[in-house]
Amino acid sequence: EVQEYFNQCRVGGMQSEQKVMNGCVKASGEIKIKSNGQTMQYSYSPATANYNARTLRYFSTELEAKMLDCPRCPYKDAKMFSDYYGSAKYADEWILAALDGGKTNFVRGDANFLLYGYAGRRECVKKATAYMSVFMFALRSFEKALDFCVDGDDIGAIHSWDKGVAYYTGSAEDQSGLLNGYLMHQLADKRCKNFRTCGPSGGLMQADTSRVNHDILALFNQGQDQVDNLSCAAAKVTKEAIADLMYIPLVQGAIRYAYKVDKEQGGEKEKAEGAVFAAAVLPRVYQADTEAAGIIYQHMGVGATSTDVNLVKEAFESVYRKMGIGCEEVGGIVNSMGEYLAGMSPCTASDDGTRGNDNDDKNKGTDNDEGTGNDNDQGSDNDQGSDNDQGSDNDQ
Repeated sequence: EVQEYFNQCRVGGMQSEQKVMNGCVKASGEIKIKSNGQTMQYSYSPATANYNARTLRYFSTELEAKMLDCPRCPYKDAKMFSDYYGSAKYADEWILAALDGGKTNFVRGDANFLLYGYAGRRECVKKATAYMSVFMFALRSFEKALDFCVDGDDIGAIHSWDKGVAYYTGSAEDQSGLLNGYLMHQLADKRCKNFRTCGPSGGLMQADTSRVNHDILALFNQGQDQVDNLSCAAAKVTKEAIADLMYIPLVQGAIRYAYKVDKEQGGEKEKAEGAVFAAAVLPRVYQADTEAAGIIYQHMGVGATSTDVNLVKEAFESVYRKMGIGCEEVGGIVNSMGEYLAGMSPCTASDDGTRGNDNDDKNKGTDNDEGTGNDNDQGSDNDQGSDNDQGSDNDQ
């Protein structure tokens, strides 16, 4: 099916110009009940009575019920995040505090949005919606597919697996995946141009698709086949590999904005973008190394007094192995000519497990990054975090 035409009744909370009502039930008519032959008259307003049971906030408020307190729960990543923040509604609390200009009340990773104006809070709201909230629900769908698989329900497993792919990609990408989207798929394709990790094997900055998306889409197809054949153990391994890859664009985003704040004197907008990218990955880092997470939060949390991109980069690199990712997958920050900026080359295999041994500018051969330091990538990030994929969830 072509997604654009699959559902012709799209109303919910959408703006009037985005609503599609060609396929909605008529405003009035007659319904015949098959079991007893009784007919009933009805009338309603298609423009107001067609509402979505699922909203973007739903993703951030249902984590406890859907991922922690459920059969075969808790799910790994959800527990990681709820343990770190001390709340299952961490994304909801973050977003509401940013909207209100208030404070969070987390065990770790607190954020005081009184320190930001509209520009900073706006970034924290839109990116947290996509990368803290929808992100986790995509993982939940893959986990749920594994549950169906174990139960022997291949149909339910495929349905849930496909929803995970949909939540990762969003509805704005079109079939090609090359149009501007708002969720993780688009973020990976944007960051690959900043870190020279585009193309099937990485190393490019002009290709349309990131290495992350090449790899993850292959795993999506592999996992779909596995749950279809009820190869549940193999599908679980695939799910773990997908989760590892999903964190890469978040790491790239955090390092990129640490650079902008440190080396380019970035203002409130850049600080906020760095803070929310860090918040979206800190629980994963914390599980690997509490000290590394502390360094990143110190330099990138909301209200950080100073930011040292070299310390941030080194802290991330020290946990790559434990996160299941590699130096070449994350890459390094490049300028508009594709040259690595000073100190921003990818780490080497000897660096991605320890701090204090950052050899990333040594023996690179083709790395002509000395003396550069001006990242001409000043454009606005349009990864807005709005997903119109509002369908109901039948895998309760």
